[in-house]
Amino acid sequence: METKRITRWVHWQEKFVVVLLFAFASVSVVITLAIAISLGVEAIGFFREVPIWRFLTEKEWTPLFSIKKFGILPLVCGTFLVAGIAMIIAIPIGILMATYLAEHSSERVRRLLKPTIEILAGIPSVLYGYFALLFVTPLLQKFIPNLTGFNALSPGIVLAFMVLPTITSLSEDIIYAVPQSIREASLALGATKLQTTFRAVLPAASSGIVAACLLGFSRAIGETMLVTIAAGQMPNLTINPLEPIQTMTAYIVQVSLGDVPHGSLEYRTIFAVGLALFLMTLAFNLLGLFLRERFVRTFQRLG
Repeated sequence: METKRITRWVHWQEKFVVVLLFAFASVSVVITLAIAISLGVEAIGFFREVPIWRFLTEKEWTPLFSIKKFGILPLVCGTFLVAGIAMIIAIPIGILMATYLAEHSSERVRRLLKPTIEILAGIPSVLYGYFALLFVTPLLQKFIPNLTGFNALSPGIVLAFMVLPTITSLSEDIIYAVPQSIREASLALGATKLQTTFRAVLPAASSGIVAACLLGFSRAIGETMLVTIAAGQMPNLTINPLEPIQTMTAYIVQVSLGDVPHGSLEYRTIFAVGLALFLMTLAFNLLGLFLRERFVRTFQRLG
């Protein structure tokens, strides 16, 4: 009888622990849903006054001017322009750094360099913003005389170093996880170490590397303080990196400063922009996680 009581007590303890762990694991899901709902409720009030087709297709964004235009395209264009510049720089550097760390560096060098690279992710973004505005932009103006004080090029370059730890760290883990049998098979066929890296290992890890780049890209389009400080507050529909632009996050910061009456149509624009940004980053994150899971499943079958 005593044994049954102890067994029952242990059983209920285990169930309680499982439920508790499930509750903690569900926190991120609940928070994500809460963010989506809060943005959606406020955005509905905006779309009742501004048709969604107008929001998505108009080419001007001037909700704070006397002549109001509500086309989000300039903000989206500015966001993707800065993030695109960052990814053009960060992807090749990040993948090459990850390849070196995973395939060609000694364990001592790997233990030293990887934490050093990840330190970049811990620097406050406001410091990156002032670095771009006060150092990178004046430096670029020496080579590009017509470059304005606020532009997309300078924050794009600095943003590359902000997303570099994400791309490098994830790619290095993925390359390191490629089964050793692939390397051995390549070397057995007479390939050199370098040929094995670029013709066997990297192609095998390609889906995981693409996932890492997508996660880095979603990190880039969500950056706030750097672009707010260094890119300007002019929502231009342009792909010229030498001109000032405004990103979606920078506009949200501008309106959130308190100069716009709470509850007004102008105020609700930040929720419409925030919802669009949320859906964009969610899509890139889900796509990146899907590709990463595909990579894991592929090599689990090979293993």
